[in-house]
Amino acid sequence: MEFGFTEEQRIFRESVYRYAKSRIVDLCPEADLNSQFSFEVWKRLGDMGLLGLPFPEKYGGSGADVVTCCIASEALGHAGVDGGHLLSMGAHTYLCADTIFKHGTGDQKLKYLPDLASGRRIGCMGLTEPGAGSDAAALAATAQRKGGKWILNGTKTFITNAPVADVSVIYATVDRSMKHAGITAFIVEKGFKGYSTGKPFKKMGMRASPTSEIFLEECEVPEENLLGEVGKGFTYTHETLSWDRSALLAPFIGGLQYFLEECVKYSGQRVQFDKPINMFQAIQHKLADMKVILEASRLAVYRVAFDKDSGYPLDHMHTSIAKAFVGDWGLRAASEAVQIFGGYGYIHDYPVERFLRDAKLAQIGGGTSEIMRFIISRIMGTL
Repeated sequence: MEFGFTEEQRIFRESVYRYAKSRIVDLCPEADLNSQFSFEVWKRLGDMGLLGLPFPEKYGGSGADVVTCCIASEALGHAGVDGGHLLSMGAHTYLCADTIFKHGTGDQKLKYLPDLASGRRIGCMGLTEPGAGSDAAALAATAQRKGGKWILNGTKTFITNAPVADVSVIYATVDRSMKHAGITAFIVEKGFKGYSTGKPFKKMGMRASPTSEIFLEECEVPEENLLGEVGKGFTYTHETLSWDRSALLAPFIGGLQYFLEECVKYSGQRVQFDKPINMFQAIQHKLADMKVILEASRLAVYRVAFDKDSGYPLDHMHTSIAKAFVGDWGLRAASEAVQIFGGYGYIHDYPVERFLRDAKLAQIGGGTSEIMRFIISRIMGTL
């Protein structure tokens, strides 16, 4: 086993880090404070080629492997880019565009991928519903073929990028009695008749990432916008799990490193009782624990990425461990970062408060920590 990156990957990471530091980071605090998606941040991510990393050059991408995609996302988080814009990037590239790349026809790929890879169009994935979160197979949105079109009805909720998305990969069922076997994917554009979005939610964290409901009311989808095969949609959602447990977790790892470095620096400068607070064992232990969490999280996430690159079958044990560990222990590290900064950690002027708010989503989004433990227990044979 090799636990290092290639020289090319190290150079790439450094270039992404420096670019983000000089061109993106300064735009993030105001966007987070105002709960506002920054189209300028989005444009700069596109200009750097980060929105189309995993796709072949013919579609405007770079053909990067999964590990390299994680390296880019981690570098952005390490530079201090807010979690909101990185969440939007993940949903756009890995949950929407990659599904089109994996299962779209040649015409669909040529129509959608170049604009998605460049950032000229923004993508999202519509799976979660008010009554179907962790139990994705229970979704109620329906799809009926009628008059040469597909007619979609239903409501999606908590959809990242929905308020700004031009293209959505929407999941609906052709027959609810079939449960997961009826779920089917469609490419739905913002201008399609019967498609609309709700008012953006005001969220605890990831504030610059716009999130809302999607309403499908007799939504007319051209027959050629069926994505893949009828009844295969649930399989496609499972394929996105390896992205959700790798490239979408990588920004949290970068954030962990960023705030650990900030805590080390601050604790060496903050003087109490005539000495820097990092001279106190309580602070030393917090910093040590944060380092342990960082390194363990990195190993868990890159193991999933390595497996995906190697073509191994999706290992739900590895993906669930990565998600549960980063979610639960990353939140603990974020809380300790605020504790080290004390009162300053509780105000917006110091970014550690944003880190704590953003970190909570890793326990909830894309599968809760409780569901991860259920999966782990089931695989071990204890259920």
